[in-house]
Amino acid sequence: MNAIELSVFASRMASICDEMGAVLKCAAFSPNIKDRLDFSCALFDADGLLSAQAAHIPVHLGSMAYAMADIVSAVEWCEGDMLVVNDPYLGGTHLPDVTVIAPVFCAGRLVGFAANRAHHANIGAASPGSMPISRHLEEEGEIIPPTPLVVKGVPVEAVLARLCGTDPKATHTIQARGDFAAQISACRVGVERLQAQVSALGIAPYSAALTALNNYAERLARAALAEIPAGRYCYTDYMDDDGLGQRDIAITVSITVTGDAVNVDFTGTAEQVPGNINCPLSVAAAASFYVLRCLMPEQTPACAGTFRPIAISAPEGSLVNARRPAAVAAGNVETSTRMVDVMLGALAAALPERIPAASTGSMNNIAMGANATTGSERWDYYETNGGGMGAGQRGGGWSGVQTHMTNTLNTPIESLEKHYPVRVTRYQLRPGSGGAGQRAGGDGLLREYEFLAPAQVTLLTERRRYAPWGLAGGQAGECGENRLNGELLPGKIALHVTAGDRLTLASAGGGGWGKPQR
Repeated sequence: MNAIELSVFASRMASICDEMGAVLKCAAFSPNIKDRLDFSCALFDADGLLSAQAAHIPVHLGSMAYAMADIVSAVEWCEGDMLVVNDPYLGGTHLPDVTVIAPVFCAGRLVGFAANRAHHANIGAASPGSMPISRHLEEEGEIIPPTPLVVKGVPVEAVLARLCGTDPKATHTIQARGDFAAQISACRVGVERLQAQVSALGIAPYSAALTALNNYAERLARAALAEIPAGRYCYTDYMDDDGLGQRDIAITVSITVTGDAVNVDFTGTAEQVPGNINCPLSVAAAASFYVLRCLMPEQTPACAGTFRPIAISAPEGSLVNARRPAAVAAGNVETSTRMVDVMLGALAAALPERIPAASTGSMNNIAMGANATTGSERWDYYETNGGGMGAGQRGGGWSGVQTHMTNTLNTPIESLEKHYPVRVTRYQLRPGSGGAGQRAGGDGLLREYEFLAPAQVTLLTERRRYAPWGLAGGQAGECGENRLNGELLPGKIALHVTAGDRLTLASAGGGGWGKPQR
């Protein structure tokens, strides 16, 4: 293929993923998907290797890219079928992130897969929002092994009933069925568009084009990685706690650069902990892919070839390569974010002019809702909150944004208040919370919720004890904090609130870069 043909092919593949995402967003029922955009879409080849993806959620996409081959190789695929899966130890992230996979056939031959992953606020945990302070995976909700969701084009009602409930008037059932219908629809669009692409080219030319795309991506990736000075770069940072009493939990990385290849090794990281900040190796891979992808040219295709020069390892049984049935609900959101900081800290020694200071370092998760224990009709809600971005040599950090492993939006206040008995009484930046420096870090956010009815709430937050560090003499960002009616709360806690209670989440600012100018 010449350069123009290759560029057009890459754009067509990515546009299929974009269209899948548009369908999923517009057809979904829950605020998590239609407002926060907590979903991702991608295409894979017949062996389960990444072919294209949209610019959605890094932790979703990197973990799918790492583990999809193992999932698809274990299944006998038929045209018109779809599988649903959320098992973190089979390439998932955490149980609320549910993946739907559809095979793509052309002229009777398997040519690839369309897949999407979306966050469901109720996946069966006893705790509303399905993000509990848990000790075991089973406490976090329904574990879905690869299960037929659609057979010969027809949704499997028994599976939907199990995952969504059977009360047609219940809010959860309505939202869950709508969200699964949206995921199925997005996969159908992906299948149709990829079939049209393959049919237009022919199966053999399509396969050759995909090979050319992967080889091109590998060349770009290797050229970018070769710009990192050869050597071994190490760094350690610490998680605040696991929510169950264990504190100061180390994440250590050694990044070895040899020519145009990189080895990322998490040896030295703490062993898995009782709380739910553990994560499977697929999440560690997602964080590693994300950081190194940020060093590559913007036009680098998002496909398997991009990641060929990258090797990832971590001791089994460690925080970032946990053994089943370790709890992982917060590993996907909090530990993945800290792994990014750790890798950036290591690479700062190699590329000081390109690496920014630490960002807010937490997705600042809040899950809330009601069930039988509160005497109300069940409702479930979950959202993440942004914070300050770390500054770099080229500019100061942005304020009040989602950073690194999350690419979601905030839920609009109007949507939150329309759907649930909650009022947002304050939503603002935290002036001065970004670290001072020649380039100042971005400021964190403050979001205050007033509850209009009793509810259960779970907070999973980080950077409440360890501040986001600065670089090149820049100062650290201010730590975040959580308060209920003015009283300071731990970073990770489950609690009951009553009508009139006010909960305030204040996220950390980003670290500054360079010595402050007087």
